[in-house]
Amino acid sequence: MSSHTLAGDLLETPEQRDLRAAVAQLGSRYGRSYFTETVDAGNHPEALWADAAKAGYLGVNLPEEHGGGGAGITELSIVLEELGGAGCPLLMLIVSPAICGTVIARFGTDAQRRRWLPPLADGSRTMAFGITEPDAGSNSHRITTTARRAGGDWLLTGRKVFVSGVDRAEETLIVGRTEDERTGQLKPCLFVVPRDAAGFAHHRIDMELHAPEKQFELVLDEVRLPAEALVGDEDAGLSQLFAGLNPERIMTAAFALGMARYAVSRAVDYACERQVWKAPIGAHQAIAHPLARSHVEIELARLMTQKAARLYDARDDVGAGEAANMAKYAAGEAAARAVDQAVHTLGGNGLTREYGLASLVTAARVARIAPVSREMILNYISHQSLGLPKSY
Repeated sequence: MSSHTLAGDLLETPEQRDLRAAVAQLGSRYGRSYFTETVDAGNHPEALWADAAKAGYLGVNLPEEHGGGGAGITELSIVLEELGGAGCPLLMLIVSPAICGTVIARFGTDAQRRRWLPPLADGSRTMAFGITEPDAGSNSHRITTTARRAGGDWLLTGRKVFVSGVDRAEETLIVGRTEDERTGQLKPCLFVVPRDAAGFAHHRIDMELHAPEKQFELVLDEVRLPAEALVGDEDAGLSQLFAGLNPERIMTAAFALGMARYAVSRAVDYACERQVWKAPIGAHQAIAHPLARSHVEIELARLMTQKAARLYDARDDVGAGEAANMAKYAAGEAAARAVDQAVHTLGGNGLTREYGLASLVTAARVARIAPVSREMILNYISHQSLGLPKSY
């Protein structure tokens, strides 16, 4: 048995390896050309989304009793990584089943689970997620979107930015804050807001991103919501919030890993075929070593992503918090360097539309910024892991 096979046996179950192979095969049937042509036409990857849904991949992490696969974030991250490795990632996998589906599955009422999880699992509906605000940035403690009681209803007011896929999602899971009657302090709560709710407006943000999923600013002006729009327990908001943010970081790491793998794969193919001075350019160490280094960084980031996913699926939220942040940091850095080196390997061809790498330059930068910047991750690690004093 080769060391690579042994490592695979130790790190993933046979079912997980079969899932990885099956998703890779699906992704290869579509590939980067399908993805770029879809974006150029202003469309969404509906055919790929439908095929992934039919195969049960979209809701693989959601409970079986509600139409899901009964697995975890480990399996859903495999799906996203392999689609990304084929050049056709589905960003809404991060938002709809990973964040929103997980929060509802873990904290929603029975009625909420029955209502939302089956359509999220089969892909017939998507749900967006709104947390970032213009003035709060990555600081969830400065969120100013507030909810107040109005009889038996809630009134939600505030603004959100950089919310993905609102034009396609029938609802958005909004992070707001309510006043604690005992202390008077604001505490986070989550609300499901229909796209057609009165007072709910969304405006597209013009982004330099080559992606089918668009970004939006949301304005909530006294949006009236019924009591059942509140997800779970009003007093459990913070734990619910982080139950969604850890999968977001793990899935963003998987997204970055897929992108990095795709970039290195294209660069390796080119380096093996492109000949200068009677030898493939990949024979020269100036080309070979940076690509080898990227491969090392990708594999290391994948190990931390696997660790984070396993901890989360084992309900170790504290351990998963540290590992998820580390995974997202490592994968974002690996992706940025891998894409840069891939473009550099191809030279001028790396900037052409034909080879499909130039659009990844901006996408790789996103992996460093969203959903939380690398600097905020380093803050987390320095405070939570190393015990260093806070600067804020």
